[in-house]
Amino acid sequence: MSPFDPARIDFEKSGGLVPAVIQHADSGVLLMVGFMNAEALAATLACGRVTFWSRSKQRLWTKGESSGNFLDVVDLAQDCDDDAIRVLARPQGPVCHRGTAGCFDPSPAPTFAFLHALDELVAARERERPSGSYTTKLFEGGIRGIAQKVGEEGVETALAAVVQDDTALVGEAADLLFHLTVALRARGLSLAEVVVELARRHRVQ
Repeated sequence: MSPFDPARIDFEKSGGLVPAVIQHADSGVLLMVGFMNAEALAATLACGRVTFWSRSKQRLWTKGESSGNFLDVVDLAQDCDDDAIRVLARPQGPVCHRGTAGCFDPSPAPTFAFLHALDELVAARERERPSGSYTTKLFEGGIRGIAQKVGEEGVETALAAVVQDDTALVGEAADLLFHLTVALRARGLSLAEVVVELARRHRVQ
């Protein structure tokens, strides 16, 4: 699909409004759906924060204008018919008025998006250092201790792959991934940056 072109959006097809689907830029999780007219889209592009046309208020509405929980725009795309917009955004807090991360109840089955939630939790532990947390203990031990744990878990994962059952391998792989996430965060990095690198390698292979 070609790069986003606001001039191509067909607002007239649906009476001046088009649906705007908001996804989390890092996890891909569907956060909410709103409506934009040409003015709302222009405001979104100008300020870098998701702005809708509120059908109830009959005015422009920047998400977070009251709560402070803005949606910072990362990327936009139109669908194949140019009558819907997908917005990748990073939320500054809960998106739903219920105080939840999004307006759609989460699936009961864990998905790859949980890795983003794990990454955010580890980042919060690094900032807040709550007492009694295993993750806090890791951070307070420093990068050398964390790196040692990554090495230990790597060896245990390799051994499980060779001589243990599937359940053991999955468990050891989970331990390895968790400690690797902590190691990245201790260096000021995130799993999202690893995903970007993997995608870059995929494109050139």
